[in-house]
Amino acid sequence: MIMKSPGSGRTMCHRTRETGVLAGMSTLAYTRSGAGAPLVLLHGIGLDRRSWDPVVPALARHFDVIAVDLPGFGDSAPNQGGPAQASSGQADPRALAEAVAALLTELGVTTPHLAGNSLGGWVALELASLESAGLGPVASLTLLSPAGLWKRHTPAYCRVSLRATRWLARHAAGPLSRLVRFRPGRVLVLGQTHGHPTRLTPGYARAAIQAMGTCPGFEATLAATARRRFLATIPIGAPATVAFGSRDVLLLPRQSRHLDQLPAGTKAETLPGCGHVPMADDPAAVAELITRTAARAGQADPARA
Repeated sequence: MIMKSPGSGRTMCHRTRETGVLAGMSTLAYTRSGAGAPLVLLHGIGLDRRSWDPVVPALARHFDVIAVDLPGFGDSAPNQGGPAQASSGQADPRALAEAVAALLTELGVTTPHLAGNSLGGWVALELASLESAGLGPVASLTLLSPAGLWKRHTPAYCRVSLRATRWLARHAAGPLSRLVRFRPGRVLVLGQTHGHPTRLTPGYARAAIQAMGTCPGFEATLAATARRRFLATIPIGAPATVAFGSRDVLLLPRQSRHLDQLPAGTKAETLPGCGHVPMADDPAAVAELITRTAARAGQADPARA
């Protein structure tokens, strides 16, 4: 795979060992690269596995990296029942986690390290709690601006922001794609989710617009999470780190960062200068955080972090 570093515009390469679509509880697309302990990357709502591209080259030097498209996003079909049936529970974080667990079982992956951003962080938490259902433990958990840490329902500010972003990406994709050719345009379009939008490439910005505008699972997933939250009810026997970007203006501190709802022992950190999607803002810091959290499990080499 060849891509542009969103921060520098430089071309970076990493070898993709495997790209595929497997049919489990849902049809999930994934990209696999690198070698080492398995590391599963889970993206946010309205994004896809490409949102992890800035950090994959660094992580693939130490891990067997599996970047997954959640059901209804990217190249993955919605869970069985269709994108409109949010009431069936097919699009809530627990159901998404079960679909990822089915994929990992088919791939023969056991005891993976998990890293999730936004919705992906919530799904990672649910996936870690599935150990009680006999699906095996996780090795470590890195949560980047995870969703679900509100007291009751999803805050109206988050719902309105996401719905507005979705509407614009669906109905004004052409003008937005032209606008992000320019640095001020990238600030207007991606300023709420990224801490340094002017450092992003136009190609990265266009891919983000496309992912948000075309994913069939957005409405069902947003509806399925509106009246839910994450609240740890069982201990997770793995090291866990939660980190919010200092410039995250989507998940506000008093609304969406109730860290007491996380598993006991979760370590909290800040990613300076990063927004809600920190992988593109500071790939090196994100890769280092994930590797350092994994090292706490004794399954990654700290000297290589």
